[in-house]
Amino acid sequence: MNNTAPTFARQDNLKFFRTLNSRVNNYFKENNIQKTGNWKLHLKAVILFAVFLTPYFLILTLDMPFWVMLLLSIVIGIGMAGVGMNVMHDGNHGSFSTKNWINKFMGGTIYVLAGNVYNWQVQHNVLHHTYTNIPGHDEDLDAGRIIRFTKDAKWHSFHRFQHYYSVFLYGLLTFNWAITTDFKQMRSYLKRKLSYGEPKSPKILWTTLIITKVIYVSIWIVLPMVIGITWWKVLIGFFIMHYTAGLILSVVFQLAHVVEETTNPSPNELGEMDNTWAIHQLFTTTNFAPKNAIVNWYTGGLNHQIEHHIFPNISHIHYGKIAKIVKETAKECNLPYYEYRTMTDAVIAHFKHLRDLGMKPELA
Repeated sequence: MNNTAPTFARQDNLKFFRTLNSRVNNYFKENNIQKTGNWKLHLKAVILFAVFLTPYFLILTLDMPFWVMLLLSIVIGIGMAGVGMNVMHDGNHGSFSTKNWINKFMGGTIYVLAGNVYNWQVQHNVLHHTYTNIPGHDEDLDAGRIIRFTKDAKWHSFHRFQHYYSVFLYGLLTFNWAITTDFKQMRSYLKRKLSYGEPKSPKILWTTLIITKVIYVSIWIVLPMVIGITWWKVLIGFFIMHYTAGLILSVVFQLAHVVEETTNPSPNELGEMDNTWAIHQLFTTTNFAPKNAIVNWYTGGLNHQIEHHIFPNISHIHYGKIAKIVKETAKECNLPYYEYRTMTDAVIAHFKHLRDLGMKPELA
């Protein structure tokens, strides 16, 4: 990763963000509503936690065939991804509630999802949201050697098949969180002195990471074994749970940034970007299935990724309403506003883009 942070252009000749911000603020003021979550988000949180945890308790308390346990593990994974996209995500952006302690509590649910608050906030809130789609700065573009997400990444001959095998690797996302990623990220971020909000001492951060990992393993692996479930059944169920959640989260993440329309701009030799930060988000982000109520509800509004990137501190339950304002303002300023009508269209576009990126550069 490049440690020299790029700087965005300061002057917005189109006055895009000033106009947009004013219009969005007026929307909330005129309708007398808070920018944070409301009863709709709170009810959703209860439903998703029920989907996430109820199957777990059923597995612990009922004697059931192995195939039923595996089906329930899939349901847990679906609930796990839902909690991550809706509850944890808004909490760590400070948009779940007007009360800071509630946001911290909801953001802390990442610990039962196998993640870590410090790592997630640095990787997502700082690196991804600030340097969206900039190679060497946005870690969401870094898949090691195995997948080539940008033309800047080194090409290998096996990338010719990445549009086939990538989907199988996507499911490993949260499993890697649970096993290795958090330790690697914390070591890297502390070395680079990265933080989000008030910095904490490395000792506290490492202690928190180790304790929460021990608790996590105790809940999801040790406890089921203690009550009598065969160890290999527990491990298979654990893997399937994570694979389900990882596949869902990875696909949703990629549809917003790794498609043909979005760009991967790099800073010039002075480390300067061509656009202001808000305009940069329009060129590097796309929406999908904006009119699909089910997709919108389950993905926590991440299908309205443009609105989320420009207004990360506004709860996702409002994105459908402010999307019209963002789209109209972008059009007035002759700026792009990328969106796919359906999720199917976005999925096809993503894997087609992976296929194109997998071609040998001189043949592309």
